[in-house]
Amino acid sequence: QVQLVESGGGLAHAGGSLRLSCAASGRALSMYNMAWFRQAPGKEREFVAAISRNGGSIYYADSVKGRFTISRDNAKNTVYLQMNSLKPEDTAVYYCAAGPDGLRYGPRNVASWASWGQGTQVTVSS
Repeated sequence: QVQLVESGGGLAHAGGSLRLSCAASGRALSMYNMAWFRQAPGKEREFVAAISRNGGSIYYADSVKGRFTISRDNAKNTVYLQMNSLKPEDTAVYYCAAGPDGLRYGPRNVASWASWGQGTQVTVSS
């Protein structure tokens, strides 16, 4: 089982930027599809972005398309989420997730993802 640790969260002003990192250990990151989800207080965990094992396929939620960029460096066992033009509604705990080849319910479904990090808080002030 792969272990995931997120970092890079914090406080940003609206319009600002943050870059999240997700470091994997225990198994090679190249074995997994990877994703970012987020969960705001009182809301369900929602899909943000996903990237395939070799980076050839990338998916975004409509709410972040054009503002967020997911990327991966398999040599460093790390996945990134560059977040630009942040909005107060981006405030949430952000989680990275690892999933097998062939996501059963598709990349946007929480149930497709087998391993999760502990999350990192992102707060955007207006």
